[in-house]
Amino acid sequence: MRGSFFKYKPKGDSDKREFQEQAPFSGDLGADIALIKSIYSFPENKDFMVREFQVYSLKKQAALFYIPSLADSKVIDEEIIKQLVTGEKAIKELPSLVSISAVKEERMVKQAIDDLNVGDTLLLLEGEKSSYVMKTAMAAGRNVEKPQNETTLLGPKEAFNEKADTNISLIRKKIHSKDFMVEKIIVGSRSHNEIYLVYNKELVGERLLKEVKQRIESIEKDAVQNLSLLVQYIEDRKSSLLPTILQTERPDRAASFIEDGYITVLMDNSPFALILPATFWSFFHSADDHYFRFAYGNFTRFLRSIAIFITLFVPSIYIAITNYHVEMIPTDLLLAIAGAREKVPFPAILELLIMELSFELIREAGIRVPSPIGPTIGIVGALILGQAAVEANIVSPIVVIVVALTGLSSFAIGDVNLNYAMRIARFIFLLASSLFGIFGMVGCFIMGLSYLSVTKSFGVPYFAPLTPNYRSSKDTIFRRTLKNEKFRPAYVKTGDITKESTENE
Repeated sequence: MRGSFFKYKPKGDSDKREFQEQAPFSGDLGADIALIKSIYSFPENKDFMVREFQVYSLKKQAALFYIPSLADSKVIDEEIIKQLVTGEKAIKELPSLVSISAVKEERMVKQAIDDLNVGDTLLLLEGEKSSYVMKTAMAAGRNVEKPQNETTLLGPKEAFNEKADTNISLIRKKIHSKDFMVEKIIVGSRSHNEIYLVYNKELVGERLLKEVKQRIESIEKDAVQNLSLLVQYIEDRKSSLLPTILQTERPDRAASFIEDGYITVLMDNSPFALILPATFWSFFHSADDHYFRFAYGNFTRFLRSIAIFITLFVPSIYIAITNYHVEMIPTDLLLAIAGAREKVPFPAILELLIMELSFELIREAGIRVPSPIGPTIGIVGALILGQAAVEANIVSPIVVIVVALTGLSSFAIGDVNLNYAMRIARFIFLLASSLFGIFGMVGCFIMGLSYLSVTKSFGVPYFAPLTPNYRSSKDTIFRRTLKNEKFRPAYVKTGDITKESTENE
C-alpha cells in the first residue's frame, strides 16, 4: 500500500503542475508568485532568484524572477531593478521605464517559463494578467578561437564556439543580406533545446527546408543536448560507414554553403555547424582549396586524392600481391621481400593487422592524453614500436613502411568523419584481399561504390553533381577558376542557380 501511494502522488502533482503551466497568468500576484516558485522548487533550488519590490511610478507591487547562472546579474541590477525602484515619473506602460534592449509581453505561463530557462528575466506586476520578459541572457563560454581540425594557411582564423548567438554573428558578419534568415526549433520534451536553422530565404530550396524541419520536429526525446547527437537522429543512413551530414567549425565555410542554397544548423553547446545536404565532394574538399590560387588548390586536391587511394588500397594491394599474385612483382623485389620475411613467424595478413592496429592505438592514445604530451607519445611510440618489432622479427621492414605510409596519408584527409570512414574501410579491403586477392579487393570496392551510388542526403544523391549529372560549377575532383564558377549546384533546388550579379553597378 505504501509503495502504491508513493507511486501515485508524484504523478498527480506532476499533472496538476503541468495543467497550471499551460494556463495564462491569473493577475493575482501572490498566486502567480507561488506558482513560479513551486515550478522551480524555490527556495531549495539555489540557482533561481526571486525579488519582490514596489514600483513607485506605477504604484504597484512587482516580482522579478531569473536564473543567476544564465542571466547577466549586472544588467538586471542596473537596467531593470534600479530603473523600477528609483523611477519617480508617472508612466502607464512598464517598457517605457526600463532601459533593457528587448521587452515583450507574455500571457501564458508555459512560454514565460521557456524564456526564463534560456536566461531571460520575468517580471510580474500586481493586477496584470500578462508578464514582461526581458532579454538578459548571458551564459558562460569560450571566446572565438582558432579552428582545431580545419586549419588553413590563407583563410580566416575564426572558429565556432559553444554559443549559438556568437556562431550566428560570425556567419552574419560574412553575409550582409536582407534575405539572411534564422529560424528556431525546440526539441526535447524536458530540456527544450533550441536548434537554429540559418539560410538565405531567396536561395534555399523549399522542399529541402521542409524536409529538414520535418526531421527535426519528429524527434521524440527528453533531451538533445548538442549537434553531435542531433546528427544521429536526422541523418539518412544511421548505420552507414560514410557520413551524410557535413560538420564544419569554420564560419567562412558555413557562409559559402549558405550562399549556395544550403542550410546551416547551429545549436548551443556545439562548437561546429551542420551543413545540409552533403555530398561526398563536400567532405573531400577543404577550406584552403579556394583560398589558394587555381594551380595550388588543384595540386592539393591531387595530393589528397592520392592520399585517399594510399589509405584505402596500399595495405590490401601488398597482401594481395604477396599472397596471390607474386608474378606481378619484379624478381629482385620478390626476393627482397622474401628475405625480409624469412624470420617472421606470422602470415603476412596477421603481420599487417598487428602493425595497423598498433598504429591506430597510438593515434587514439595521442588524442586522449593531455595535449602537451600527445604528439610526443605518437611520434616516440611509433618509432620505438616499429624498430622493436623489426628487431624482434615480429614484422618485416617493408610492412613498417606500408603502415607508416598508410598512416601518414590518412592525415591528409581533412574531414574527421571521412577520415574515420577511410580508416575503417581500409580494414575491410585488407580482409577481402587476404581472402580473394585483387579480385576480393576490387569486388569489395564495386559493392561499396554501388551502395554509395544509391545513398542520398536529404534527397540529394551522394555523388552529385558528378553522377547523376546536375548543372553546377563542376567543383568536384578539381576546381575551376573563380571566374568560371558561375552556377550554384542544381541538386539543392536553389531559387537562383546563377552566381553572377544581375544588378547594374
